Amino acid sequence: MCANAVVAQAEAVRFPLLSNGGRAVFVALRDLRFAKGRFALMGAVVFLITLLVTMLSGLTAGLAQENVSAVRDLPADHIVFDSGAEPAFADSRITGRTWKDWQQVPGVTVERLGVSMSRLAFGDDRSAGVALFGVQPDGGLAQGRPPVETGKVVLSSALAAETALRTGDSVRIAGLGFVVAGIGGEAFYSHAPVAWISIGDWARMSGPGGANPATSPNTGATLDTTATSETAATPDTTASPETAATPDTGAALDAASAAVATVLVVRTQGSPDLAAADVRLGTSTVALSDAPAAIGSFSSENGSLQLMRGFLFAISALVIGAFFTVWTIQRRGDVAVLKALGASSGYLLRDALAQAVVVLLLGAGLGGAVGVALGALAGDAVPFVLSVTTTVVPVAVMILLGAAGAALAIRKITSVDPLIALGASR
Repeated sequence: MCANAVVAQAEAVRFPLLSNGGRAVFVALRDLRFAKGRFALMGAVVFLITLLVTMLSGLTAGLAQENVSAVRDLPADHIVFDSGAEPAFADSRITGRTWKDWQQVPGVTVERLGVSMSRLAFGDDRSAGVALFGVQPDGGLAQGRPPVETGKVVLSSALAAETALRTGDSVRIAGLGFVVAGIGGEAFYSHAPVAWISIGDWARMSGPGGANPATSPNTGATLDTTATSETAATPDTTASPETAATPDTGAALDAASAAVATVLVVRTQGSPDLAAADVRLGTSTVALSDAPAAIGSFSSENGSLQLMRGFLFAISALVIGAFFTVWTIQRRGDVAVLKALGASSGYLLRDALAQAVVVLLLGAGLGGAVGVALGALAGDAVPFVLSVTTTVVPVAVMILLGAAGAALAIRKITSVDPLIALGASR
């Protein structure tokens, strides 16, 4: 009995399982204190992976914002593309006939939107890349910013900051002169700042590759630009009455088939049958949340970065799991002693898991905090978004995945037989 008491007291000194009136006290904290080097190394690995994941998350969100924010923030429910194999802003062209037909679809409000890339020239010889958004001056897309009129351009805040242009300054886009009407909010398309112009101006400068260059500024009606005002107003007296009264069906057909926009922006009321309208009109309608995928660079760029994030999360779980697997194997003798002293498997599992969670909380928390600080410093140099999604979520995922990997590693504790383990250790 005395011998047993001595053994129990000796073991309690090393593993104080039974103290404070028989209440269990975690052995994990004692291990952390006496194996500081090992756990510091593991914590450093968790810190570095969390830092990398946090920085990559903020950069991914920042690049996505500079790629799709102008499309994502459109006041619309759906975007209508032409009948291409896959919806794409670069290839879509909406004809006048398609626009008129969509206006007849019940339960929808349709607006034209022209999208193209160009350069904005200002000053003596300065220029900047810009994404042009042609909108209807009286439409919903023009709301919330200075009025978009013919011959006027509204700059996004980033474009205004880059060029130092102010309201009333003169600029040139695709050879046409414009006056800056004001500064709008922040908007990017395909990593270029956005400038808003009227849909008529956009159509005129788009040329054969976009809309009909002979489109009037506001109505989209086709004009005969080869005729002067006098000749246009003067009837052809040499033609017979029958000939003069006969409409030019070829010109009308050209006007109907000419492109007047890149896409149509749709706001719905009720539950209109958009799929049936697509089949009848030969178009492709996607929800606004799916429209960013139609930007050529977005899917490949965002997909690659998200894949890297996924690999980092998987690597973190594997590294932490491997560490605690080795640690558990090294502690088999200690676990056997604890079981011989009456510790249950549940207690040992909680003890080992608490040890892992402490390491994860310290390493991941410090890594996330440093990532936030570096992101705030780098915000002016690179596109970086600081939000709950890019900071708190990666840290929480790291802790959960690390705990899962550790739980899988320490599950062997439940199968340790005290007699076999103690015999093997001797």
